[in-house]
Amino acid sequence: MKILMVNKFFYIKGGSETYYFALKRKLEKEGHIVIDFSMKDKKNFESKYADYFVDNVDYSGSTSLINKLKMGINIIYSQEAKRKFEELVIKTKPDIVHLHIFQHQLSPSILDVCKKYNLPTVYTAHDLKMVCLNYKMMHHGHVCEDCKDGHMYHCALNKCVKDSFSKSCINTVEGYLHKWRKSYDAIDYIITPSEFYKTKFEEFGVQPNRLVHIPNFLDREVPTVNDREDQEKYYLYFGRLSEEKGILTLIKAIENVNANLYIVGSGPLKGEIERYISSRELYNIKLLGFKSGQELIDIVGNARAVVLPSEWYENGPYSAIEALQVGRPIIGANIGGIPELVRKNGELFTSGCIEELSGCINKFEKISRARYDQMKKDSFDMFEECYTPNGHYDKLMKIYEKAQRKHGE
Repeated sequence: MKILMVNKFFYIKGGSETYYFALKRKLEKEGHIVIDFSMKDKKNFESKYADYFVDNVDYSGSTSLINKLKMGINIIYSQEAKRKFEELVIKTKPDIVHLHIFQHQLSPSILDVCKKYNLPTVYTAHDLKMVCLNYKMMHHGHVCEDCKDGHMYHCALNKCVKDSFSKSCINTVEGYLHKWRKSYDAIDYIITPSEFYKTKFEEFGVQPNRLVHIPNFLDREVPTVNDREDQEKYYLYFGRLSEEKGILTLIKAIENVNANLYIVGSGPLKGEIERYISSRELYNIKLLGFKSGQELIDIVGNARAVVLPSEWYENGPYSAIEALQVGRPIIGANIGGIPELVRKNGELFTSGCIEELSGCINKFEKISRARYDQMKKDSFDMFEECYTPNGHYDKLMKIYEKAQRKHGE
């Protein structure tokens, strides 16, 4: 099968790219041909289809008013992406299109090509962009579902996109235009990595028969974890240091507990976190910075528990799946898709509640060795049950086949 896979970034930028390249490897291993469509960037991996990639677009940099207008139009409907995508379709004749994150830099203009050539099309919803114009149902630190009533002008009124009225207006126009044009009707099936996202899409009016839940997966073998001197003597957060991840709530919760916290990652809150830890002399908290490879595996695999303190609608975070694979219990916020990753292998707390999170950590400090070891086993068993490559591949192939049948193939 020839599968045209679309993602606006062609390097590892986040969880969606981790999934994209893992899936690409798995599909190619199974004998399929994967055709890439993305955006040019110096950080990109090699691709034989790179000549078809759109020119790089950076919406965060400073630029002239004329360029800002051009970028605004590009977000709404990119003619370049549509033209190059059509050229690639004509050249390669794919059997199916699998979309990942394509809005803004590529834009929904490519959906017109899918319609024109009657291409079976599936879309993995790594975020909520299809039903929320700022993609995360959160603005100014609070979860928001104002647009559930179908009136997307709330995005502009609330300045949901980077606290900018003009940027929010551009996204509002984008939303209304593609709703009027029924652009997303080109998608046959929408795959959600969490049951929560599936339910949320239904609540926002997407037909249930177009939605299917398939969890993400890890394509690595179960890694060897090297013992550390501080084995199971610390709790761990690893990921982006940003407001919606709830990292400040975790730091305040650990103040109330006689326990150690290691923080791995980088992001916009790094400076604020450093100042907070220093001003309050929190010597039980260590900021370790960005880690990867075996070093990260050892840090994760020796943690007493991995903490997911998110305060937004998290989907299926890879940090949790990586924790499950090395048998780590999870302390997770009861929000988004996180509860799906915490059964008997951990504890849940009300998102944003410092006292409940402190209570969960205190509970972990007091549980018996037998109960703790069972939690570790439960985590690994959940990984084996839900997050392996072969299980994911089998489910995905069934969706591909269903999409093809809808188009008479």
